[in-house]
Amino acid sequence: MANAPFTGRAPAELSRRIVAGLPTRAKIERLVRLAKSRRHGLILTHDNPDPDSLASAAALALLLERKTGLSCEVAFGGIIGRAENIAFVKVLGLPAIPVSEVVFEEHDLIGLVDTQPGQRNHSLPPRYAADVVIDHHPLREEGPVPEYADVGGDFGATSTLLVEYLRAARLEPSVELATALYYGIKADTRDLDRQTTQSDVDAYVWLIPRVDRELLSQIEHPDLPARYFALYHTAIERAKVYGAAVITDLGEVYSPDMVAEVADRMMHLEGMKWSLAHGSFRSQLYLSLRVNDRRMNAGRLVREICEPRGGSAGGHGSMAGARLALSGTRSQRTALRREVIGEFLRAFGAERVRGVSLLSEQARGQ
Repeated sequence: MANAPFTGRAPAELSRRIVAGLPTRAKIERLVRLAKSRRHGLILTHDNPDPDSLASAAALALLLERKTGLSCEVAFGGIIGRAENIAFVKVLGLPAIPVSEVVFEEHDLIGLVDTQPGQRNHSLPPRYAADVVIDHHPLREEGPVPEYADVGGDFGATSTLLVEYLRAARLEPSVELATALYYGIKADTRDLDRQTTQSDVDAYVWLIPRVDRELLSQIEHPDLPARYFALYHTAIERAKVYGAAVITDLGEVYSPDMVAEVADRMMHLEGMKWSLAHGSFRSQLYLSLRVNDRRMNAGRLVREICEPRGGSAGGHGSMAGARLALSGTRSQRTALRREVIGEFLRAFGAERVRGVSLLSEQARGQ
């Protein structure tokens, strides 16, 4: 039964495993029952983790350690490359290690946070199954069902979900963890301005008196490397405007999460309804989409375009991202980029609009 797929109408056994509709205390009771007989836990974030994923993993590790005595490691695939995220881990001393340092055989409980088994944006080897999944993203029906799945729900960030766990368990987070969870919510909801629910507001307010403002300032205002400014120079030079859409080709990037940052920034361009940024890193094409149009669901669109091409994709109504393998000859890789961007332009209704450089007089006059 452990490898049965998610389905829209789950059998009773699968329904028992999907706990999203239960009161938080009932969720904790089930989680404790599952974990209390285990000895070593591993909590995995999604690849190239953001603050929400890292903070949620640290909070789940604390919950399991305090409630069951289970020792836990937190690990991530990919890299932590964005300046704010590097500062986030360094300043707060979060216990996260690269997945290359993990010996999977040493762990008898595996958890995924801010991602799900059916997605391909995490580094859990196929021969291992996740026992616990906690993720605020909508339920993905494909993939194996873990013993415990708290997925979807009324949350703009997975950190919000973990704050509810800590509060229900009467566990007081350290100043560092509270600051991490606060910043996780702040970053994922753009300071409660995007995909925000009342649960996010409640968690935010609960965390405020527990946050170290000095530590938070060090995270939000880190020193930036020269390559950061060079990347933005490239982004502005290469950005093209297609009516109400802006598409930015970043070429090769030094960190995958910079693609999302550029997509966010370009969304502030006056008159834009869609912002799409893309860049390559280690033979992977990363795409990040931002939408300011209630008629379009960013997560659904990214999945429809990228998953049939073997990519991993996910997101919400207003923001989403994807990763596609780049293989073959240079011309084949270029053709894939053009094909994918063409699909997005068609979805934006801009396939017949001539793209103009962001720096051109024509773009400035729009």
